[in-house]
Formats: sequence, structure tokens, C-alpha cells
Amino acid sequence: MILLSWSHARVPVYGLGCLEVHVPIEIREERPDDVAAVRDLNRRAFGQDQEGNIVDALRANGAVLLFLVATLNDRVVGHIVYSPLSISRNITVAALGPMAVLPECQRQGIGGKLIEAGNQKLKDAGCPFIIVVGHADYYPRFGFKPASGHGIKCEWDVPDDVFMLLVLDRAKMKAVSGLARYRHEFSSVS
Repeated sequence: MILLSWSHARVPVYGLGCLEVHVPIEIREERPDDVAAVRDLNRRAFGQDQEGNIVDALRANGAVLLFLVATLNDRVVGHIVYSPLSISRNITVAALGPMAVLPECQRQGIGGKLIEAGNQKLKDAGCPFIIVVGHADYYPRFGFKPASGHGIKCEWDVPDDVFMLLVLDRAKMKAVSGLARYRHEFSSVS
């Protein structure tokens, strides 16, 4: 199912840099034939295998709430994964990440479109909020704010400004506080 399609992007053209062209970029749910491309995408975007290993482990253990890919001319150029995260053992919400875009396709809005599509799909499904550990200068543009302002702390020692949440349902957010615990796949793979 295609969740989003838009047709304006900067596309790398060998020898010419990036050109603004009208091309169909689609955001859809991951399919089995995307797995190898997603693995390669993570390696190229992060320069290592750790994020790809996390994605593979989440997928293998059935721990994916939502997995979207962005495609350009049927080529996977970006992806976003949401997995379950528990807060003080009494509520499960969504953790955003890993997310990646091919280096040559970055800074074109693909990551933003993945975030917007994924967040909306989770909101429509009734998810109360989404947690992310990410760049403090990137995620706030999508409404993410430090989770500490809601009384939620990360199980890992990370600065407050990189541990953020996005409230999707204020009523369900009331009285939620405590320690956020990621799935074991995030700490058991390397």
C-alpha cells in the first residue's frame, strides 16, 4: 500500500551534481524483497553494520510496529522503523528508529516525509506518543520535545536534548512517566 507519493526531488545525476526534477517518490510499507536493499542502505548511511543488525533483529523477532520505505524509480532510498518501547512496564508506545536515507539522497526531504507518514499512521492507530533518540536540531521540526519535560527518562545515559517524544494523544499521555526501556535488540547487537 502506498502511503504517500510526491513528485519533486533533487536527484543526483552523475557528472552534473543534483538536478531538480519531477520524479515519483513513494512511501510504502516494507516488502520482503526490500530486505537486502534496506540492509545496504543502512550500511551506506551509517558507515557500519550496527543499525542494519538492529533492523534485522527487530524484523526477525517480530518486533516491528511499522516499517516504511521510500522508493525512487522502484529503488529503496530511505526507510524508517518503529518498534515497541515500554514505559515503567505499564504502557507500550512506539520508538522511532533506526531511520536512514541514502547519502546521495539526503537533504531532499525524504527523511522528513518518512517521519510524517509514519507518525500519522501511528496516530491513526491510537498510539499515545513516539519516542526517539536523535539529533536535537532535526526532530523538533516534527514536534518532538525533550521527554524529560513529561517525566520520562531513557534507560541509557543520553543527554536530555536528544531523548525526545512526540505527543499524539494528550489524554492518553496524562499520568505517564517513568523509565523508557527499548527492546533488547537495541543493546544486544553490534
